[in-house]
Amino acid sequence: MKSKILWKAKKSQKNKSNLFRYEKFLFSKYKFKITQKYPKLLRWSINNQKKFWNSIWDFTKVKGLKREDYEKSNIFFKNKFLKNSKLNFAENLLSKNDDSKAITFISESGIKKVRTWRELNKNVFKLITFFKTIKIKEKDRIAAYLPNLIETVESFIATSAIGSIWSSCSPDFGTNGVIERFSQIKPKVLIICDRYFYNGKEINVIKRLPLILNKIKSIKHVIVINYPGKPFLKLNKIKNVKYINWNYIMKINPSKFEYKKFDFDHELAILYSSGTTGKPKCICHRSGGVLLQHLKEHQLHSDIKENDNVFYFTTCGWMMWNWLVTVLASKASIVLFEGFPMYKRSDLLIKLANEEKITLFGVSAKYIDSLNKSNILNKKKYKLKKLRTICSTGSPLSEDGFNFIYKKVKSNVHLASISGGTDIVSCFVLGNIYEPVIAGQIQNKGLGMNVDIFDDYGKSIKNKKGELVCKNAFPTIPLKFWNDKNNIKFKQAYFNKFNNVWHHGDYAEVKNSGGFVIYGRSDTTLNPGGVRLGTSEIYSEVEKFKEIKESIVIGQSWDNDIRIILFIIMNQNYKFNDKLIKKIKSQIKINASPRHVPNKILNVKDIPRTKNGKIVELAVKNIIEGNTIKNKEALANPEILNEFKNLEELKY
Repeated sequence: MKSKILWKAKKSQKNKSNLFRYEKFLFSKYKFKITQKYPKLLRWSINNQKKFWNSIWDFTKVKGLKREDYEKSNIFFKNKFLKNSKLNFAENLLSKNDDSKAITFISESGIKKVRTWRELNKNVFKLITFFKTIKIKEKDRIAAYLPNLIETVESFIATSAIGSIWSSCSPDFGTNGVIERFSQIKPKVLIICDRYFYNGKEINVIKRLPLILNKIKSIKHVIVINYPGKPFLKLNKIKNVKYINWNYIMKINPSKFEYKKFDFDHELAILYSSGTTGKPKCICHRSGGVLLQHLKEHQLHSDIKENDNVFYFTTCGWMMWNWLVTVLASKASIVLFEGFPMYKRSDLLIKLANEEKITLFGVSAKYIDSLNKSNILNKKKYKLKKLRTICSTGSPLSEDGFNFIYKKVKSNVHLASISGGTDIVSCFVLGNIYEPVIAGQIQNKGLGMNVDIFDDYGKSIKNKKGELVCKNAFPTIPLKFWNDKNNIKFKQAYFNKFNNVWHHGDYAEVKNSGGFVIYGRSDTTLNPGGVRLGTSEIYSEVEKFKEIKESIVIGQSWDNDIRIILFIIMNQNYKFNDKLIKKIKSQIKINASPRHVPNKILNVKDIPRTKNGKIVELAVKNIIEGNTIKNKEALANPEILNEFKNLEELKY
């Protein structure tokens, strides 16, 4: 069956793109022949690693001291990009200092705040002054337990400005989840908000503070922010910790500050793995690598330009938050949303995109699916005149999701499904304006990234499902895992399956078009009868049923084989019955394959998920097979696992 092309950029769009500007830049510097053909550009970027990453620095006008050294190593993670180069991450994000808009904050209830570039610079310098008064040094850790506020962004930038290391969790992480993460890195400062709101419900966060401080003794200073538009909630103080009100810091007269240039590989931030299979890994990222990779993805893959308005639905506990903040380095404005994305109306975020004149609109595949099911949108309702790009990440976007965007949201838009992860705080596969958008496919591998699909024996395959790998080094390889002596956990995580090749853990396929289809995490693949199947083919069919709100698929060990079990949550006003079961099985059989048909379909009240909203297949598989769940604290709703215990239907 021929792949369905949904969109192609016009010649005029290509000519105005950053990608075309970049080609012309390469021509002037390296005599690169301009063709407006992405595969040619991709080959050059992979074959000329030193020139490529140097060109990203030059093209995006990174502020710093560049040395073109590239230390090539036979050991994948020991390659050094732009060795001996120096920069300050914050200086690159604060490259504007005028009265135009830098950040807009909007809450679910409509509270709106705007920060100009001048105000942003000033507030960051006030924070820097305060950090210096309390003797915070380079490489000290500053932890944030915050909603998606402007103050969160300011704190991150100020932390990076002085060479300290940032780490954040959103307040939907419970107390134990926060303690488990931050206790590993021993922060000196904790920044916390007194509360947050989700779907109209006020959640008190400040009352969690005593327990956190009793467990993490390294914290000596607590900065408290009150939620916009609300009075401060009462604070119960504990001994030996100094409490500072954010408003006090904002009254400081900032001292003169000159940006110190740090090494390219200087520690920027510590992000965390989901922790569903054990204690969360503390993944430490390098400032230079993150800056270059993000600038590449923003400007060349997402076509972000100065004065654009960029939105991503995220929390500060997810890597896309870091990705969004770095957009400031392209002199574009960012929009922060805090709360439930469908509060009181299903199209709340689309309304926001229209009103705020968003140019890049980033959401999860799950959100697009929910929007599709709400059946509320039509193209006449919102014009979205400024919208050029829609990005989707977090889980694979189905063909149905692709079709919905062009049918109901906007027909002339670049839909860039992207895929990467916390491990690289960036993407392996992304969009580009030169190539057509094909239903169900991510357009291409990222520039400079030699991404491939391997079979179980490490052989490169095409048009077949296998493991997503990267065969060349890149600047956002994590610097290290915190407290990981001799890089033992680090090597196990990425280099245990294939020798000296990055193994990402995604089950995927590369098509003849060069496009990619992601089928989900490879540790959740199904193997009935020894045939490897991805869960996403089942999900994409189940998503089409208006009766079903959400689903989860697992493989249960049964009779010396694996049988497929599908759990579904019903939408309101619909009944779970044999007729529906038959209908689901029939559709999966026709549109996926007979092998994909679930052996059992069961109705449940809820599905376990991580704090970031990702469903956790492995936890369900372990619980129904009687295995212990190593880390329930990583889950947003661990209590729901009890529903999957000792199910009678799974005993025969």
